[in-house]
Amino acid sequence: MLVMTWNVENLFRPGDEFGPDTAATYQAKIEALALTINSAGPTLVGLQEVGDPDALEDLVTALNGDWHTVTSGHFDIRHPIRVAVISRLPLEVAADVAAFPADLAPVHADDTGTPVTAMGRGALAVHVNAGGDGAGLLFVTCHLKSKLLSYPAPPGRSRFQPRDEAERARTAAYALNRRAAEAVTVRRLVDELLDGFGTQRRLVLCGDLNDEVQAATTQILLGPPGSEFGTAGADRPDKGDNHRLWNIAAMIAESQRFSRVYQGRRELIDHIMVSHALHKRIAAAGTIAAAGLTSIGDDPEIRRQAGDSDHAPVLADLDI
Repeated sequence: MLVMTWNVENLFRPGDEFGPDTAATYQAKIEALALTINSAGPTLVGLQEVGDPDALEDLVTALNGDWHTVTSGHFDIRHPIRVAVISRLPLEVAADVAAFPADLAPVHADDTGTPVTAMGRGALAVHVNAGGDGAGLLFVTCHLKSKLLSYPAPPGRSRFQPRDEAERARTAAYALNRRAAEAVTVRRLVDELLDGFGTQRRLVLCGDLNDEVQAATTQILLGPPGSEFGTAGADRPDKGDNHRLWNIAAMIAESQRFSRVYQGRRELIDHIMVSHALHKRIAAAGTIAAAGLTSIGDDPEIRRQAGDSDHAPVLADLDI
């Protein structure tokens, strides 16, 4: 089974505040996204930055074959992008969460000190009857707080340049704290879904984590430390195996190990992680970045008319 995660970048129909200006630009993007998915041939896809559910339906209509879709009900009304799952197999929603765990203190989003108690985008978990042995697969997708810093600008707008370096530093700290809290929230969801049976329960966590492999927020999602692909502990059983996730990043060829290009620098910020029950069932892993990605900067408005995504899909071929 081939699974994919892809941030499709502001998928809105034309005429929306965040969408392209013309129907032709929009149609070109739908066709480009569909071509990539059709060419890869995945069974199960976690999508991020689905703005308009109708736009998602346009994309699914452009795909080969029949697909099932589920979208998260959690998003920021000021920029209503959300996560979704599309699948060639029937889906059953297992969870759709956004609220921080009750025992996690709120964080601040800006200088006002207003407490933030939930993720900006929900984490969506589905159950798929895959593999033919009745065990099925739990598939979770999420989109953590962006590394892109935005600053308040009345009325209800955002600016992307700080007034001074002190404001930049504070805002970077707010964003990092929020991304960490969101990682904790997703990790709690994984704990609940695995319920201490990670050696038996097949679970895939994927999404745009907005940080690289060794970032602290990404590492939170792995669970118990001491066993990652490429380390001596990868194949050494221990008590953490029932709770741990393994990031497939180390299995991706170095030439493909990036999913975005920022300021000319390649970075892998979109990830797929698997539970112990799947960690020896990864037949292949990679990204679809060979065709090239446009290097992006800090002004998202420049990309509103883009005919494709600024992210590359990440894929894992699971032997189930």
